[in-house]
Amino acid sequence: MKQLLEAGVHFGHQTRRWNPKMQHFIFTERNGIHIIDLQQTVTRLDEAIDFVREVVAGGNDVLIIGTKKQARETVEQEAQRAGLPYVNNRWLGGTLTNFRTIQARIRHMRDLEDRTERGEFARRAKKEQLDIANEIERLNRYFGGIKYLDRLPGAVFVIDTMKEAIAVAECDRLGIPIVSLVDTNCDPDPIAYPIPSNDDAIRAIKLILGKIADGAIEGRAAREAGVGAEAYSEEMAQLAAEQETAAAEAEGETPVEAPAAEEPVVAAAAPTSEEQTTG
Repeated sequence: MKQLLEAGVHFGHQTRRWNPKMQHFIFTERNGIHIIDLQQTVTRLDEAIDFVREVVAGGNDVLIIGTKKQARETVEQEAQRAGLPYVNNRWLGGTLTNFRTIQARIRHMRDLEDRTERGEFARRAKKEQLDIANEIERLNRYFGGIKYLDRLPGAVFVIDTMKEAIAVAECDRLGIPIVSLVDTNCDPDPIAYPIPSNDDAIRAIKLILGKIADGAIEGRAAREAGVGAEAYSEEMAQLAAEQETAAAEAEGETPVEAPAAEEPVVAAAAPTSEEQTTG
């Protein structure tokens, strides 16, 4: 509880920007800011950690999604520490619903990397080598965190459901369980494991994502030790079958958004632990 307070997890958005569906997660109002009930945060966080641990113990991945500027570095660090796939730059429409098409782009990227490492492009013109290097860099910007994701994830963890609305919609369509921070302006309905929390403050994001990553690491250790996987395997097998069916139905209906050659970065001021940004 003390860690949550120090990280500013309890600071919600301005009262005029709230979502009424978050009412039961709000403790009080102070200076025009909603204050989140941290007792519920503790309970919901424990449930989310247990779920993530079970998913990983059952041999499935948890995809971490956080593309807002203040979350990118933390998402990459914690996902790599836990050995989880992640998206921290830009969510491309169809990443899950058109997963086979995305996999084709990833295979192309990995092929270019392998051929570069073997020196197959060494004798080509310098401009052509530079173009290939730039293409690899661009593809890694969008797909680098999921280059080893060879099937749909067993669950996803989302930093900000407002920012990642497209990803949330894709997960909802495919029946992929969502674990997410939910601030006072969010809709918690599509979230299987909502964690009421400030989703703007860097310290709050780092603290909660760190706990989720710890749960994933424990789940992987349990899987390697052969503990817990059997109890969860049947449920996840059924979920995987449902996801494959939903993905097959969605295939070809959702256009894949091609990554642009250049994408302007919109600066966002990092909030302090005392108050969130209102943008």
